[in-house]
Amino acid sequence: MKRVVIAFMAIIVMSQVAISQQLLKEQRMDWWREARFGMFIHWGVYAIPAGIWDGRQIGGIGEWIMNRGKIPVNDYQAMARQFNPVKYDPDAWVRMAKDAGMKYIIITSKHHDGFALFESEASKWNVADHTIYGKDLLKPLAEACKKHGIKLGFYYSQAQDWVNPGGTAIRRLTKEGWANPDSVIIDAYTKEHNGHWDWRQETKTFEQYIDEVSVPQVRELLTNYGDIAVLWWDTPSGMTDEAATKLQALLALQPQIITNDRLKRPNFPGDHKTPEQRIPNLADLDGTDWETCMTMNGTWGYKSYDLNYKSPQTLIRNLIDIASKGGNFLLNVGPTAEGEFPQQSIDILAEMGKWMKVNGEAIYGTKAGPWGLFSLGRCTRKDTRNGTSLYFSVFEWPSDGKISVPGLKNGVISARLLADGKRLRTTRSKDGVLTISLPEITPDPKATVIRVDVRGKVADKIPQ
Repeated sequence: MKRVVIAFMAIIVMSQVAISQQLLKEQRMDWWREARFGMFIHWGVYAIPAGIWDGRQIGGIGEWIMNRGKIPVNDYQAMARQFNPVKYDPDAWVRMAKDAGMKYIIITSKHHDGFALFESEASKWNVADHTIYGKDLLKPLAEACKKHGIKLGFYYSQAQDWVNPGGTAIRRLTKEGWANPDSVIIDAYTKEHNGHWDWRQETKTFEQYIDEVSVPQVRELLTNYGDIAVLWWDTPSGMTDEAATKLQALLALQPQIITNDRLKRPNFPGDHKTPEQRIPNLADLDGTDWETCMTMNGTWGYKSYDLNYKSPQTLIRNLIDIASKGGNFLLNVGPTAEGEFPQQSIDILAEMGKWMKVNGEAIYGTKAGPWGLFSLGRCTRKDTRNGTSLYFSVFEWPSDGKISVPGLKNGVISARLLADGKRLRTTRSKDGVLTISLPEITPDPKATVIRVDVRGKVADKIPQ
């Protein structure tokens, strides 16, 4: 009997711990769910070649040039010494993010080439010790974020590292970079050496790399830069539970920090999922927090010749689509080696900022719309003191000047355009379809938002 009581008490304690942990997570995630929109920054010495090595355009994304171009470690490090971002203005970067309506910034503190944008005692392969610039790049960014009220997070490549010995390397065939005549030899070598193409990459074990580089550098990041909102792991290639446990233990240095799902799958799920370059379908969503990360053009790190930028309209509608499904949007900028945002990115951010200044309430702090997808656009919702605010973002302006909303049983308080505050007429049919009468011409072709305030809480799911 005594054993039964002890077992019963243990179950109660475990349940209470689980509830407590869930409550703590809800508190940690509160600002993130309110924010909905953030900036990703991929920056490093790969911005110097900007997609070109030895006179050749190297295929794939810019920050992978070392791997896809099979650049020897010594050559890559020699190139990196000239990194000198004299036009770097972190205050301007943060102001551009804020003016665009973004609430947080995630920057690549160390990408897969192992180069750290911060001064590190764990490896001299960093901006302060290895370049003519000679200064930590993250400290002034942290100061600017604090000044402007923007949350700061660090991306960190915890396993894959192509310069610090012992780091892993995801194997890429030589043809993915360029038509190297020695591709057969090189590909045979990388197959035998777990993706590595230079013997210098294998002079230490993965365990040594974790203990000597990854763990101490993450400790530095969580100790030397004030409050850090997010730690964004990437590519858990070769990760072990033991290595992941060591890294996860460091999170105690920043108890409020949020992490993603890329430390080691599936045993270390983090706080949110990270669909990359895509927006999930409704069927993909399982109630877990998620964040779509996406490029403005075709690359994360700067490539001088990638000018295939998405339009502001496309990116605004992506943001709306993501919010309508309950997710966050992390939109990338790849600065130049001099430390400037490309002009195309600046222009896109400015256009998105104009839209957000008018319509931001349809994004910030909203929940997924109850109807799923509308053919004319998307819907988000927000609980209020007196009921619910529904935000209908219209992409395709109806030719008949009307929008029909099925199944809404709540009484309508008001309907108006966010663009100019104009009140809109609403009627309800006998079968419960709400009709909103619109102006003849859309105020904003990118997306016009209609706010409909209703009494009471709206159901989570309403069939169309």
